[in-house]
Amino acid sequence: MADTTAIPASVVRNLSDKLYEKRKNAALEIEGIVKQLAAAGDHDKISAVINLLTYEFTYSAQANHRKGGLIGLAAATVGLSTEAAQHLEQIVPPVLNSFADQDSRVRYYACEALYNIAKVVRGDFIIFFNKIFDALCKLSADSDANVQSAAHLLDRLVKDIVTESDQFSIEEFIPLLRERMNVLNPYVRQFLVGWITVLDSVPDIDMLGFLPDFLDGLFNMLSDSSHEIRQQADAALSEFLQEIKNSPSVDYGRMAEILVQRAGALDEFTRLTAVTWINEFVKLGGDQLVPYYADILGAILPCISDKEEKIRAVARETNEELRMIRADPSEGFDVKAILSIAKRQLSSEWEATKIEALHWISALLEKHRLEVLSYLNDIFDTLLKGLSDPVDEVVLLVLEVHACIAKDEQHFRQLVVFLVHNFRVDKNLLEKRGALIIRRLCVLLDAERVYRELSTILEGEADLDFASTMVQALNLILLTSSELSGLRDLLKQSLANVDGKNLFVSLYASWCHSPMAIISLCLLAQTYQHASAVIQSLVEEDINVKFLVQLDKLIRLLETPIFAYLRLQLLDPGRYMWLLKALYGLLMLLPQ
Repeated sequence: MADTTAIPASVVRNLSDKLYEKRKNAALEIEGIVKQLAAAGDHDKISAVINLLTYEFTYSAQANHRKGGLIGLAAATVGLSTEAAQHLEQIVPPVLNSFADQDSRVRYYACEALYNIAKVVRGDFIIFFNKIFDALCKLSADSDANVQSAAHLLDRLVKDIVTESDQFSIEEFIPLLRERMNVLNPYVRQFLVGWITVLDSVPDIDMLGFLPDFLDGLFNMLSDSSHEIRQQADAALSEFLQEIKNSPSVDYGRMAEILVQRAGALDEFTRLTAVTWINEFVKLGGDQLVPYYADILGAILPCISDKEEKIRAVARETNEELRMIRADPSEGFDVKAILSIAKRQLSSEWEATKIEALHWISALLEKHRLEVLSYLNDIFDTLLKGLSDPVDEVVLLVLEVHACIAKDEQHFRQLVVFLVHNFRVDKNLLEKRGALIIRRLCVLLDAERVYRELSTILEGEADLDFASTMVQALNLILLTSSELSGLRDLLKQSLANVDGKNLFVSLYASWCHSPMAIISLCLLAQTYQHASAVIQSLVEEDINVKFLVQLDKLIRLLETPIFAYLRLQLLDPGRYMWLLKALYGLLMLLPQ
């Protein structure tokens, strides 16, 4: 129970009066009483006065009593002057408690009281900073404009005191700041950015060291509906980025995790800022960022296809910077993680992203071939699916990756086996992409090697219809593609050249799946007598529409420049009797 004799009855009465002037006069009298007690060194009596103001007034159910108590506590502090510090534990808590009062006028007087208290004690009240900050944070969004205004004035004074104090503990403050950063209220957000900016301007406070604790909150504010808040958050982030560039030691890792998340934000400005930061980090971070390369790449690759040109440009630059960095698995460079990211992005709907993902797989194969091949099973199916991509450039790049993998004999056979399997299950792939795939593989992996392997596989093909279709496609490519001119020249010499003969024999076994393919192979290899024998044997075949269509295609091919040498040989019928006989045979097979 408070000692009611500590203050004269008339003063107690006036302090709870509904008129402000009477309360103010009573407060002045309390100031005088406390000043006399302080001069006499009677701190017990001073404690009794503060207790009376606290329990009989600030905790009263009557609003005017609470208002009087607050003005009284401020007056007591003024009376104590330099000796106020030892009574702050009694004075400040009831004032802070009043910040949550239901009556807006009480909250207003609480702001006014703490302002006057702070003016007297200055740095001594830093011990209450977190509680004061928390209260001001809530008051910044107060429903009453007058309370907001009073809170702003108090906030300004507290900032002044903190910037000149050597007792402020940033370590104790950061957890509270981190907790408050997720608040969505625009007034609170402005309040928080204001404090971050002020504390960062104090030379003795290392805000940069704690940036990972509130960086995500600042990025959150970039998508605020208020232009002013977006501007303030952007200005704070720009200042921190500049500090990072000038700082010798920065915790890039923790911040990189935040930036990776923000690079995928729905808000365009947030994405641009995050990608810009990642770009700077990649240039500055060096070895620190090696364990985060996969995550960074996962954030950058989708941004390469962003609808906003600025984001695309920064993402492309960052991607190139990443690819230029020489890092080794022994330094924490995770080949498997980066492969996994590239694999995931191969399923992207965006062409540019898929192309860059393939460039990454190629780069990894070049620098870390053995590691990539050890994870080949994880990516092989995805790479094969890439052959069905609607974009030619993507298909060509997929083939380059496959060709790079297939430099080893075992992987070469695996590729061709899988390729034939894909053609078997996806007839559309063979029809639309078959020629492109086979021609490109012949350029990348040696045409003879590719055709020999395909022939070996197709020779034992159980699905005869597919084998026939596949051989017809391979035959057409062989006869018409500029990339296979060397193979055609070799086959033309099969009667005189051992290599040509071996190639002819190698292809012959599987080309038998299609009568027209075997005839055209014989004509190309100039084995005209055998061609005539094959044509003679066709009388046993079922001469249906499908057969006649293939025959028509063959005759059209004979009229192309590739078979010009054959047509010229007809000028010498004595020497090329079997050629003449073969062509007459074809003529006899045509509908009369």
